[in-house]
Amino acid sequence: MFILVIGGGKIGYYLTKTLVSEGYEVLLIERDQHKVVTFTDRFGAVVMQGDGAEAATLQRAGASRANVVIATTGEDEDNLVICQLAKRMFQVGHVMARVNNPKNEEIFKRLGIDTTVSVTNIILSYMEQSLPDRPLTHLLTLSHADLAIVEASITGQSPHIGRPLSDVKLPPDVAVSAIIRGEDLLIPGPETRLQPGDEVIAVTHRASEELLREALSR
Repeated sequence: MFILVIGGGKIGYYLTKTLVSEGYEVLLIERDQHKVVTFTDRFGAVVMQGDGAEAATLQRAGASRANVVIATTGEDEDNLVICQLAKRMFQVGHVMARVNNPKNEEIFKRLGIDTTVSVTNIILSYMEQSLPDRPLTHLLTLSHADLAIVEASITGQSPHIGRPLSDVKLPPDVAVSAIIRGEDLLIPGPETRLQPGDEVIAVTHRASEELLREALSR
């Protein structure tokens, strides 16, 4: 597998270092010539100087045979251009982009970027899981439209305990796909009754997450 990493900041540096140590064929592209010299001393001939947002640079790097291109620069605009060039001009099978501003993540997905990584959203997700007063946790944003998978906890104070799902007034675009009850995974039906401690897994539009939170808390 041949992997192109664009951007020699801390993320690109440690990513390249790890991939090289695991035996992958990697090429790191970095603009700064001083960094290129330093990285070459550490990694060997797996570093190239150039602007990864330019098609000529990607061509020299052999993007046409790359299996994966990962854009890790500190500029969202550059990361988007890099991934689109790799995808459209060089037919790279999978492109990944670091997203610095979490508001841009949905735009990247709509423009065909296969995988986006927003450190801000990752930290927020861990915070949601760690805060006991948060009844709803965003687990995953799906690549299709603005769909998300969320997890909702049914607390001992929930007014829905003992009620069948058919009686719980959820937003119309919410689909409850599973309930985790202790060590059991349940595929719920309309008559499934909620119990304290249930973890409800649902698919919904991201815009309806707050409505789902309100529906399960009142």
